Amino acid sequence: MWTVVYLAPNKREAERIRKLLAEDGALLVKLRPVGAEGDCQAYEVLVPEAEVEEALELLGLR
Repeated sequence: MWTVVYLAPNKREAERIRKLLAEDGALLVKLRPVGAEGDCQAYEVLVPEAEVEEALELLGLR
């Protein structure tokens, strides 16, 4: 099951977080758009449930 670990305000920030988690942490990452379409669209950053703690540590949230 995929779990949201971060809500990015735009695609650029979502891609930055994806890169951090995927390359630096070697985690599987999915991006899922939420809200209205366009440049201001927010994105959920998701990782597998088993990798949530590691993702949060990489993001400095734990």
